Amino acid sequence: MSIRHGLLALLERGPRYGSRLRTEFESRTGSTWPLNVGQVYTTLSRLERDGMIVQDGSDDAGHDLYTITDDGRAELRNWFETPVDRTSPPRDELAIKLAMAVGAPGVDIREVIQSQRHHTLKAMQDYTRLKAQALADVPANRDEVAWLLVVEQLIFQAEAEARWLDHCESRLVRLAEAAATEPADAPGPAAARGPDRTPAGRTRSKR
Repeated sequence: MSIRHGLLALLERGPRYGSRLRTEFESRTGSTWPLNVGQVYTTLSRLERDGMIVQDGSDDAGHDLYTITDDGRAELRNWFETPVDRTSPPRDELAIKLAMAVGAPGVDIREVIQSQRHHTLKAMQDYTRLKAQALADVPANRDEVAWLLVVEQLIFQAEAEARWLDHCESRLVRLAEAAATEPADAPGPAAARGPDRTPAGRTRSKR
């Protein structure tokens, strides 16, 4: 998740201070990616260094306000218009775990898969419950609509992971069945004759 661009998107709506940005970010994403205040202010400092935002006065409570600049708006427009790069995906812990579990001594990979499937399906049920709660009332504002999009993405992601786990288990079963039915290596011609026999089957004389 790009915290940098998320904060720029919120600042485009008007000046904000750090803790308000944190609250609005979490509200928009349903606290799926919680932030701490330190992350927010570190990111704001870098955005200010890069000319994307400026400090612009303070509110009545004395909070320092940040305002997006023209460079910040240009960066935000570019982010919205550029597809998310999927050619270099982040490392996935589950994929790495299963890859390492294949052939690992003392590891039953099918148990690993079943345990993960149980967890993934439970997460999908929890997300589906959250979606039902969100749809109980028609989303009234853009924060509620944004959260609905996020939770639906989590549901689709969990569904895809469950299908992939089913595929992994099926592949392992097919490989195990193929290994069990593979014939033993047939002896070669030399082995069939034995080391002390001639091609005609006569025993070599010993000198």
